[in-house]
Amino acid sequence: MSDKVQVKKRQQRVRSSLKKKSNGRLRLSVFRSNHNIYAQIIDDKQGKTLVSASSLEINAKEENAKGKKECAVITGKNIAERATAAGIKEVVFDRGRYLYHGRVKALAEAAREAGLVF
Repeated sequence: MSDKVQVKKRQQRVRSSLKKKSNGRLRLSVFRSNHNIYAQIIDDKQGKTLVSASSLEINAKEENAKGKKECAVITGKNIAERATAAGIKEVVFDRGRYLYHGRVKALAEAAREAGLVF
């Protein structure tokens, strides 16, 4: 099996288990590229993105972010602040095809500390 097929199957497996457990809650989806990390809160019933944040918005020198993990922490705080401003308190964490490790874990923990519940 090729890598692309395996990645797609893993992503579908994670999403299908989330849909069973979500009970209608919104989904915090994470995408990680080699250089940046993106997070968005999605309403699957309407098919719309309600809130989003990414490491592209961060000015690394001003925020004192020295690496990718620090940028992920700042992005997690940003998504949680925007969610609470929009009245969103509870979400389901969708790690996608990525392991809950490194930058994905840093983003999730920062979002939890900033007040998002999942």
